[in-house]
Amino acid sequence: MSAQFPTVRIVIADDHLVVRTGFAELLNTQPDFHVVGTASDGAEAVHICNELSPDVVLMDIRMPGVDGIEATRQLAESASAGPRILILTTFDLDEYVYDALRAGASGFLLKDVTAERLFDAVRVIALGEALLAPAITRRLISEFAQMQPGSGAPAAAALATLTPRETQVLRLVAEGLSNPEIARRLTVTEETVKTHVSRVLNKLGLRDRTQAVVAAYETGLVVPRFRGQE
Repeated sequence: MSAQFPTVRIVIADDHLVVRTGFAELLNTQPDFHVVGTASDGAEAVHICNELSPDVVLMDIRMPGVDGIEATRQLAESASAGPRILILTTFDLDEYVYDALRAGASGFLLKDVTAERLFDAVRVIALGEALLAPAITRRLISEFAQMQPGSGAPAAAALATLTPRETQVLRLVAEGLSNPEIARRLTVTEETVKTHVSRVLNKLGLRDRTQAVVAAYETGLVVPRFRGQE
C-alpha cells in the first residue's frame, strides 16, 4: 500500500473534539496516511496549513469564528499547490456545501461515511482529482447554481476561448461522466480526454473538476435538472 501511495499528510478541522479525535485515529490506521495536525476552527486550520503544508484537509463547515467556507477560500487562493480540501457535512443537499465547492473544495463527504469510503476519498483528493459522486454532487449543484450566480464563475468571454470539443467535454464533465465514460462517448482515448480537461481548467482558471462543474451550471452552459426531470 505504502509503495503504491506516497504518505498523505492530513489536517482535520472540526470544532468538536470527539470528531477530530475520531477521524484522526481512524485515518492513522492507514500506513499511507499521517495526520499532522488538527484545528478547532477555520482560522486555526489556515494557520496550521500554512505552517505544515498538508496534502489534504478534512474541513467541517460550521465552526465558530472563521467557518469552513472562508477557510477553504483562503487556502484555495493562497497557492495553486495548496492543500486539497474535503468538506465534511451532515446533510448532502446543503447550501453551505455548495458555497464550499465554489470556494475551492474538491469534494464532500457525509460525516457518517464508512471508513473505506473515507480512505478512498482522501486518496483520490491527494492525487489531485476532484471527488465527484455524480448523483449527489450534480443534484446539489442543480439545487443552488441558479439561486446564487457566482461572481467567481468564468465570464462568457472565457467560455468563448474553449474549442467546440473542449466545450463538449466540459458539458460531459458537468453531467457527471468520468474520463473513461467521456472517452467512450466521444470515441477517443482517456489520455485525450485528460488533455481536454486540463486545457479547460487552464483556460477558465479553475482548480479542478469540481469547480468546472459549478462553472458549467452557473454560466448556463448546462441547465440544472430539477426534481422529476432526472
